[in-house]
Amino acid sequence: MSNLPPLAKWLGLAGLLPQLACVVAVWFGGAEWRWTGLAVGWAYAALIFTFLGGMWWGLAAGSPDEARRAPAWIWIAAITPSMIALATYLPWVFGQTWPGPSLIVLGVGILLSPLVDARMATIRPGWWMRLRVPLSLGLGLATLALAAA
Repeated sequence: MSNLPPLAKWLGLAGLLPQLACVVAVWFGGAEWRWTGLAVGWAYAALIFTFLGGMWWGLAAGSPDEARRAPAWIWIAAITPSMIALATYLPWVFGQTWPGPSLIVLGVGILLSPLVDARMATIRPGWWMRLRVPLSLGLGLATLALAAA
């Protein structure tokens, strides 16, 4: 993670702390923390996954000129995390098994999200992947650790 904008690096790494706190609460906090840790962990994963889509939208909207214009698929990819996050909430609304399966969907989505970033090479900063890959691995794996609980 060298040669990254320092603020982006430190704030990005700090962004892993809420999910890691949920993992600790669920795995080591006892029964009284289990439901809270799972619910907050789902909410945080859904929030960040949706945020990733917003970043993609922003990068596409900020494409400077015809030569580096964002392809149409990026706009669709940008709204997909929000739709998936909403879909992972619906089982709870309808009284189904939740949040375990929903955490799996979000964790896998977050783990796969750098594939979208990789295809956006013409409109993203050169350092982008050095930040996105470790953050997505950290948050995706932490979310799957919650699902495993």
